[in-house]
Amino acid sequence: MLPDADDLPELLLDLAVPHEHVNELVAQWRRLTGDPGTLRLLATCVEEVFREPEDTGRTPELPGLLASAPADLTDTFALHVLLAAHPRTQAHHRARGIPAEISRRTLADLGRHLVVHRRRRGRAGVQSWRWLVRHFRGELYQLGRLQFERARLGDRDARAAASAGLDAAPGASCLNLHIPDFHGPLAPSACDRSLALARTFFARCFPEEQPVAVLCHSWLLDPQLRRYLPADSNIVRFQERFRIALEESEPADAEPVRFVFGDPELPVATLPRRTSVERAVGDHLRAGGHWYIGHGWFPFRAE
Repeated sequence: MLPDADDLPELLLDLAVPHEHVNELVAQWRRLTGDPGTLRLLATCVEEVFREPEDTGRTPELPGLLASAPADLTDTFALHVLLAAHPRTQAHHRARGIPAEISRRTLADLGRHLVVHRRRRGRAGVQSWRWLVRHFRGELYQLGRLQFERARLGDRDARAAASAGLDAAPGASCLNLHIPDFHGPLAPSACDRSLALARTFFARCFPEEQPVAVLCHSWLLDPQLRRYLPADSNIVRFQERFRIALEESEPADAEPVRFVFGDPELPVATLPRRTSVERAVGDHLRAGGHWYIGHGWFPFRAE
């Protein structure tokens, strides 16, 4: 059953949607759900979101469907698909025994992505619908400062873990760790708390999976950051948690610019230098250097 238009404002606020977008999105929802053709399209998209629900890492084949949406709703139609999916997500969470507070905080990432889109585009919308689908399919959860995504070890990561003595084979359950914006410092104590929450959460809500390792693929694991940041900085302390799985050779300069400054297309010459991280990212690029995605892991069970 789709959310009722009269109840939508409360749902939007629960999802951390900025107040300034609520009226616009409610008006769009009434229009979409009042048109039989668009209503069928919404239903088809929701079915695609939940197809093969236990296949972690699956990206639903939505682009073709989203292309059929009204032309003036290009930025927001995917958001409405997620709103239409919300009741099924909640039912799945309840069936898994996921605490209501964890469910709420996980799905509130929708509002954060609206903020990111508005910062870059100046209007309501979500660019990273593929990312948000993971939340609504029940693959990713916000547990304190960090997000944890249910996944399976690939051949490369399994080899790296096995070579370090971990009992890990391709296809074994693991967790991908993600670091969301706008969620406070990446303090060691906050990360410790998140990991403790994750160990309790996955043992209780997904006891059949028993993840063997936590993986992270992020520019924050680029060892070059140690040249610019003090040894006791949050980022360097974060890096120290991980064992390196492999070294990347393909530059990914847009990634730190995207996450530090909000827009990957900003000219390097004009990047601000207000914080130590801003200075590190910008100065390194201005000197002709490149940034790389780091790949690391550590055992999920406490050692």
